[in-house]
Amino acid sequence: MAGHNKWSKVKHIKGAADAKRSKLFSKLAKEITVAARDGGGDVELNARLRQAVGNAKKQSLPGDTIERAIKKGTGEIEGVAYEEACYEGFGAGGVAFIVEVITDNKNRSFADLRTLFNKNNGNLGGPGCVAHMFERKGEIILSDDDYDEEKVMDMAISAGADDVIIEENVFSVITAHDQLNSVANNLSNAGANIDSQKLIYSPKTTAAVTDSSTAKQVLRLFTVLDDYDDSQSVFGNFDISNQLMEEIEL
Repeated sequence: MAGHNKWSKVKHIKGAADAKRSKLFSKLAKEITVAARDGGGDVELNARLRQAVGNAKKQSLPGDTIERAIKKGTGEIEGVAYEEACYEGFGAGGVAFIVEVITDNKNRSFADLRTLFNKNNGNLGGPGCVAHMFERKGEIILSDDDYDEEKVMDMAISAGADDVIIEENVFSVITAHDQLNSVANNLSNAGANIDSQKLIYSPKTTAAVTDSSTAKQVLRLFTVLDDYDDSQSVFGNFDISNQLMEEIEL
């Protein structure tokens, strides 16, 4: 079940961008609002909302902001009419990307993303152009210096997980998409400290990137897509070696 998490390296490279707390808080609040709108404002009855609120608390989103986001979703207070959308495209080297957004204007988001792809050696495609290269999975992040690989493996297997990806004391527990909450609950009951849990698009196969120029272009596109105000999550099927990643300076 062991694996290697390339994503953690990308997160390290773009760490400065992630430090923009206001942008992160906006993404978290949007997810809470949409979850409350679609499933109600009771965190005990709404699994997606419970997940969103838990993730927001881990990132220190203030309680009053969480409460306000829930009330916007349930209609108790006036809020923006958000829509969810998923866009697909290609980057340098034929790397496939999926971008999940929450937006109040799909036409604007589409135009903005098309521009971002075009300016970064990529192109925005139509629905389904890369979706077949990915599968929906659940991801649970554990981060604790006290964990060791064997302990996490044992917990994950007992909890019903499919895989564990390990990188620098960060453990990504991968589940079937419809087992995310069940596995997360089992891990929590076993004493695991969960940093976050969410649905992801996991690549069925990866595209190897072997030269620094292409790698820089791919990571630059990933970064600008992830930093875009309407984006919630960005997924790619690129595979960059440890050595090449260490050589890259964006």
